[in-house]
Amino acid sequence: MRILVDRLWPRGLSKEDARIDVWLKFVAPSNDLRKWYQHDPQKWVEFKRRYFVELDAHGDAVNELVGYIKCSSVTLLYSAKELHCNNAVALKEYINKVLE
Repeated sequence: MRILVDRLWPRGLSKEDARIDVWLKFVAPSNDLRKWYQHDPQKWVEFKRRYFVELDAHGDAVNELVGYIKCSSVTLLYSAKELHCNNAVALKEYINKVLE
């Protein structure tokens, strides 16, 4: 299952070409947090802390994602160019803690 975990649709990508099964906007960082972070690696630790607080407040969306993970193999899709400090990486860390 391919799940898009960005709040905004990736620029330049058609819905047909994306082959996305589910778009979970509400597990993505808020617009305010996304704009604050701006993929600045120096803000990574604080970004994750703030993002995890947001995820705690969106239990229904997190539970929906966990449900997909429990039923299928899941690939988290994101549009950031940064491979190691992006919302999908942080979300995976958060979900791993939820599943412990």
